[in-house]
Amino acid sequence: MTGNLLDSITKQYNTLTRSGKKLADYIFANTSQAQYMSITSLAESCGVSEATITRFCRGLGLSGYNDFKLALAKCERTNDLGDPSDIPQTVNPEDNFDTMCHKLYTSHIVSLNETLEHLNEATLNRAIDLIASARHVYCFGQGSSMVMAMEAWARFSTTSTNFIHIVDSHMQAMAAALALPQDVILFFSYSGSTKDMEEVLQLAQERNTPIILITHFPNSRAAEFADVVLQCGYSESPLQSGSTAAKVGQLFLIECLFYGYCRKNPEIRANARAATAQAIAKKLL
Repeated sequence: MTGNLLDSITKQYNTLTRSGKKLADYIFANTSQAQYMSITSLAESCGVSEATITRFCRGLGLSGYNDFKLALAKCERTNDLGDPSDIPQTVNPEDNFDTMCHKLYTSHIVSLNETLEHLNEATLNRAIDLIASARHVYCFGQGSSMVMAMEAWARFSTTSTNFIHIVDSHMQAMAAALALPQDVILFFSYSGSTKDMEEVLQLAQERNTPIILITHFPNSRAAEFADVVLQCGYSESPLQSGSTAAKVGQLFLIECLFYGYCRKNPEIRANARAATAQAIAKKLL
């Protein structure tokens, strides 16, 4: 594909199938919204199959749906910092220090509020029960989501040695291939649609290992493998990939899981936290 994505779709419009034209019409009418949608959400919204969307993307010379979303985001107006200009919380080059800080603060509050709205007590308690009864809890993720998996592992490591974090996707696959039904996979994926993610979760599912997924898209491919899905807030543009605002909602969910876990055996957890805090205190000057 060369040039603007929307121009390329326009040029090919008359050669598209009926489903392809239906998809194109939706994209033309909802360009701003479509870039934030998962492939499953887009398919449901315009009434076509995910396979149709994939073929549509490849017909435009794109490698897949994520490449399509990035190209679509570039069609929209962006500021000199490369962020979408149609979002109230977007920081602009001309913003003064106070305005910049308030916009970033607001984006984080939006993330927390949306995450809280999505939070379901029964779903959260099921996740906590799985973690509390697990032999091992594998904290996995890739890319920026790997950082969130590490955050979860670091938080829970103050109370138990049952939590394991593995960075490399190959090693994650190996661990999933040896996991047991008594273990749990705690997987972080904002998009819920990456190849490495699918490989790891498929292996875990084959081993009947329970999967807890933290994602922004509850109808994503990853959600099809998960036993429990916890949804984080904040709609992140493809051009904002790895934004702190998106991470804030995930951090909030980690804290909810952590304190729910500690409440299961408060005395044991309190003693463990005191012991780890004392161990670290010796390293301070």
